[in-house]
Amino acid sequence: MEYHSVAKQITDLLQRNNCWFQIFEHAPVRTSEEASRLRPGFTLHQGTKALIVKTGGPQKEKKFAMLVFPADLKFDAKKVKGIMGARDLSFATEEEIASISGGVQIGGVPPFGNLFNLDVLADESLFANEKIIFNAGDRRFSVAMKSEDYRKLVKPRIERFAA
Repeated sequence: MEYHSVAKQITDLLQRNNCWFQIFEHAPVRTSEEASRLRPGFTLHQGTKALIVKTGGPQKEKKFAMLVFPADLKFDAKKVKGIMGARDLSFATEEEIASISGGVQIGGVPPFGNLFNLDVLADESLFANEKIIFNAGDRRFSVAMKSEDYRKLVKPRIERFAA
């Protein structure tokens, strides 16, 4: 099966850095809940949401960032605004996500914002999991890896913003 090129970028990065990882090919999914049902041996809490958000309003320059946190949690927008020093916060549009990520669809965005030149904010609760799993650039392709390897490769800013 052909997947988005980001999937290969991620697996190549993991191989080059001698990281443990496991891949899953599955039916297309859009939500973390759908994906969780197709990933044997992994919980929804190990699932990793990667959301692209933007700050700035009509008069201000838009700044994009990636929020990464366990899939069974939600993020606190007020906390994120405080962390980012922003008055306004909204989700990037489907078109903006496609432009930033080279065509990755919503539901397939991997937590590797560094591949898209995005600042990455990860909730500290993500690292309570030994292993995490996420869609890797395609709604039909997931990768599991160790959370400590993720921390080393992506170097996210670690904060507390999910509940």
